[in-house]
Amino acid sequence: MAVFTEVSDKAAKALLKRVPLGDFVSLRGIEGGIENTNYFLTTSEGEYVLTLFERLRADQLPFYLYLMKHLAQAGIPVPDPQAESKTGDILLQVEGKPAAIVNKLRGKSQLAPQVAHCQSLGGMLARMHLAGQDFPRQQPNLRGLPWWNETVPVVLPHLEQPAAELLTSELAYQNHIAASSAYTALPRGPVHADLFRDNAMFDGDEMTGIFDFYFAGVDTLLFDIAVVMNDWCIDLATGVIDQARADALLAAYQAVRPFTAPERQLLPAMLRAGALRFWISRLWDFYLPREASMLKPHDPTHFERVLRARLASPFVLNTPAAIK
Repeated sequence: MAVFTEVSDKAAKALLKRVPLGDFVSLRGIEGGIENTNYFLTTSEGEYVLTLFERLRADQLPFYLYLMKHLAQAGIPVPDPQAESKTGDILLQVEGKPAAIVNKLRGKSQLAPQVAHCQSLGGMLARMHLAGQDFPRQQPNLRGLPWWNETVPVVLPHLEQPAAELLTSELAYQNHIAASSAYTALPRGPVHADLFRDNAMFDGDEMTGIFDFYFAGVDTLLFDIAVVMNDWCIDLATGVIDQARADALLAAYQAVRPFTAPERQLLPAMLRAGALRFWISRLWDFYLPREASMLKPHDPTHFERVLRARLASPFVLNTPAAIK
């Protein structure tokens, strides 16, 4: 959510003539993130988020936008894309870039989640997965295994030998897992695939929203769970899983959507996969950066630590509350 493309007040006012959300009040760039340009757009009717898509093509965007619309209509608290009055389109164009306006969610991010937050998240994640089962559009996770296989050779020359060896061996392991019958049997559907602490909102212990769906795609539901656990349920300094938070998240999830046998079997492998995916993408962003006025690349060594922690101590579903 760095600012790659500057949007003037004049351009924002012109946009509000096409998408009638009240009179223009202010436009403010949002810091953080590395994929899109984001602004808080305040009007006489409320607060919205204007996103200009910097890497995604216009033909890729309907999946994300209509997935959010689908989930919002199913009662999941996600940003609801706003449409042009004349055309009904929710995919817009601003400053020559594909764009969207969504409502701003209430609450605030919980960057130090406790057991209660993880419990709330687990139930909401399961509801979201179930609500997505009848979403008709299809698009693969664009940062899935094929992208890992393409990107690892690009970042390998930048790494010292121990990290390069780990990256290469883990990629081989994930290719092996993906070819297994257990992996083929995993339940699939639309997943968020990037549900970190800063992509959710809370009011106290209550989860009030999930946003930033622009890495979403059809993948295994277990991969989504693994991505969440690797951020919400760990000690950030070491990457080690906090058992109490993990158990709370999994218990709340399975109370809504019980885990299948292949999911129970492959959770340790998917936790490794989730760590690998974000290690690769952070290496790519760190060593092959783009210009942006608020760009702050994330530290890639964080997810190297997370992956090493998953290897050193595979997660065990060891409480009756966590699974059925």
